[in-house]
Amino acid sequence: MPAISVHDLGGGRAMIDLGFRDTEGLVASYLFPLEEGVALVETGPTTCLERLREGLGRLGRASEEVRQIFVTHIHLDHAGGLGAAALAFPRARLYVHELGAPHLIDPTRLAASARRAWGAAADPLWGPIAPVPPDRVVTLRGGESFPVRGGTLEVLATPGHASHHLSFLDTGSGSLLTGDSLGVKLEGSPWPRPAVPPPDLDLEALFASAERMAAAAPRRLLYSHFGPSTAVGEDFREYGTEVRLWRDTALAAAREDPSVRHVADALRAAEVRRLERETVSGRSADDASERVSGYDLAAQGLVRYFKLRGLVPG
Repeated sequence: MPAISVHDLGGGRAMIDLGFRDTEGLVASYLFPLEEGVALVETGPTTCLERLREGLGRLGRASEEVRQIFVTHIHLDHAGGLGAAALAFPRARLYVHELGAPHLIDPTRLAASARRAWGAAADPLWGPIAPVPPDRVVTLRGGESFPVRGGTLEVLATPGHASHHLSFLDTGSGSLLTGDSLGVKLEGSPWPRPAVPPPDLDLEALFASAERMAAAAPRRLLYSHFGPSTAVGEDFREYGTEVRLWRDTALAAAREDPSVRHVADALRAAEVRRLERETVSGRSADDASERVSGYDLAAQGLVRYFKLRGLVPG
């Protein structure tokens, strides 16, 4: 288990490394100061809740000071612990997209989906998925604004990765919290890696959301996977390049053989070729990013997207 890691982002903002899968640098939670108490963005899964609490303690914050918890979307690595966090932080209001809220209030389908995807590994990976108390939920759709110390937290609707995805612009620091709407960029990664899972991947919406985020003119990106990046223009450009590469590679492969294994192998091979072409030394197509955005999951998402749109036989 890695040591608790917290990072000062300036202006009272901070990042807590949640130590997901006993690994540093995979999943982050972000803290913002309020006039009274603090707000959090992302809880991670229930298995990370104790590290979230310890990180708050390291920052000198008590559980009772957490007044708001926002999640970018309801996928378990971002919000699976929201129900447990509601118990741990009893004074917090819980903010989630209106399309995702019912699945957190009654997580039966989320839990079943996790067990289908992960089998026996689901429980040790995610932990219990506790229901969120409905009387504490505030639903969002994008366009809302919440005061934080030194600025506001602006809510952007950013579907594509999922229909219920939100991103958050902190006007005080010029930081955009991307969730999965701009992919995954772990430490040392040469470019953001596509996050294109099932079940409701929508590439047209994904590209439109990226344009919407770029138009907000952030000065810094705060990735849930993982951490701050000031290479803002480069990250937007590279993410578009990567998603189009994965889309085109997966479509060609799926038209030969739509099996997940065949498409995943094609994606891995394409990434190897790009790493070699760009002469990125010391990097592997199967680095830690695979633990939060794997080729198999991407293949499932892309093949389902192609079938729904009649691009490959259903």
